[in-house]
Amino acid sequence: MSDAGLSIGPTRFLRTVVIGLAVTVGLILATGLAGGRGPAAALAGFLHLKGHLHAPNFGLLAAAPVQIQVHVAAVSAALAVGVALMLGLKGDTLHRALGWVWVTAMATAAISSLFIHRANGGSFSLLHLFAGWTLIALPMGVFAARKHNVRLHGRTMTGLFVGGLLIAGAFAFLPGRLMWQVVFG
Repeated sequence: MSDAGLSIGPTRFLRTVVIGLAVTVGLILATGLAGGRGPAAALAGFLHLKGHLHAPNFGLLAAAPVQIQVHVAAVSAALAVGVALMLGLKGDTLHRALGWVWVTAMATAAISSLFIHRANGGSFSLLHLFAGWTLIALPMGVFAARKHNVRLHGRTMTGLFVGGLLIAGAFAFLPGRLMWQVVFG
């Protein structure tokens, strides 16, 4: 059973991205509101820029510990390949090959994140739950594809893309985090 003609399509992909971003902004606002600030102040605090555009400071990444460098490289690869997979045809040889690259990149990102403890004083944080779930859901998604359960495979992998890359990734860009400093600092 081949589903080579099926594609997520740009409209569904954009809807998925918008939902992921909306959830992320909602979490940012909820965090700010819990801190006693209003929605505008919470969003302004998150988006606090120094008033000028500049190139990212990749020197900060080069100086970061190796587990962070591996994590950023794996996440970057997973994001690029994931977009290609979401927009491309499903079930063909290219999809399968890129799918294995994506699964490997996601597993590498999840495992490497287990060795990153900078955000929570040297211990695990709530973000590590995304890593745990990724390591559980990835084999489930692969198994669903191998059993030709296209619907479960698509839902599992799309959920990992949105939750593991977009939502968890957005937390990497919170003020004070390394990626915030690389891009906005």
